[in-house]
Amino acid sequence: MSVEILPVQGPRDLETFIRLPWRLYRDDKNFIPPLLSAERKMLDPARNPFYLHAEARHFLARRDGRIVGRISAIRNRRHEEFHGDGAGFFGYFECEEDPEAARALFGAAEDWLRPHGLRCVRGPVNPSMNDPCGTLVEGFKWPPFMLMTMNPPYHPALIEGAGYAKAMDLLAYVILQVEAIGAKIHKVAAEVLERARITIRPVDPSRFEEELRLLQEIYNDAWSKNWGFVPMTEEELKFAAEDLKAIVLPELTYFAYLDGEPVGFSLALPDINHALKRANGRLFPFGWFWFLKPMLRKIPTFRILALGVKRTHQHSGIGTLFYQKYFEIAGPRGYKAAELSWILETNDLMNRPIQRMGGKPYKRYRIYEKKL
Repeated sequence: MSVEILPVQGPRDLETFIRLPWRLYRDDKNFIPPLLSAERKMLDPARNPFYLHAEARHFLARRDGRIVGRISAIRNRRHEEFHGDGAGFFGYFECEEDPEAARALFGAAEDWLRPHGLRCVRGPVNPSMNDPCGTLVEGFKWPPFMLMTMNPPYHPALIEGAGYAKAMDLLAYVILQVEAIGAKIHKVAAEVLERARITIRPVDPSRFEEELRLLQEIYNDAWSKNWGFVPMTEEELKFAAEDLKAIVLPELTYFAYLDGEPVGFSLALPDINHALKRANGRLFPFGWFWFLKPMLRKIPTFRILALGVKRTHQHSGIGTLFYQKYFEIAGPRGYKAAELSWILETNDLMNRPIQRMGGKPYKRYRIYEKKL
């Protein structure tokens, strides 16, 4: 029987869309079920401020009465204004190993984007480059760290079979604590401190709103020249922080100052996927804070998910000071490993220092593109 493409219409269809990964990955030991409440919130235009400057249409693929795939077509007007490259996006792609269904899903997304005057389709982004994105193309052996995507090994072939080619790769590194602690990182950090009056302080949770504004200022400056970057609005940053603030630990999040001016930040979080796997998508009635807070410092791994320095100071070596902080506390607090992700493959300012510290690019994620 041929594939039928159905636009998502109403709450029941949306719930089917959200829950499809549970069936597709039921036998995959690396599957980390996302929180159903978080998925619903991300896809809700009334709650997610991303949709103040964007719109999306979601599609399901059905064969023989069974849902076999899903995709979202996404128009991000802020991206269009910032880059002017005529790019639309696809996201939330999931599919059985069914090339015909995959081609039909991509065709539906492209047909929805084309009348908006867009010249190409890029993805996956869920729903933007500021959110989990990319298709895993190397490193299928290991489960994902928090807020990183996962997919079966056949996904790249499905995407490429629909006419898409590589636009950019994103790298994930793993650093083992015993490799990272060494004379070299301390030597480089000492040299950085000799050249400039730099101080590092931990985040202050009691001043969360002020700290968030400071982070936004640095983030939007530090990433402004990165491929695919779109500045985050204040509303988007607050939305992202609503849940994450419950798992922020002061010893894992820092700000850097140069002569009293804030110039950098680094945000790392315990890898709560250890807990979410057991939760199976539900934390009710406990909620994020009460479920996770007692166990945060017992989690043996963490993810450095953002490290940024304002553009005028990006050659100052401040990143080394952040790394030194992390690996100084790693041993005493029982951390065994850290993932640094994701980093553009073209970002030499980030990639080279990590590799010199012993970081290994153990996973590779791909953003694909197709001309319309």
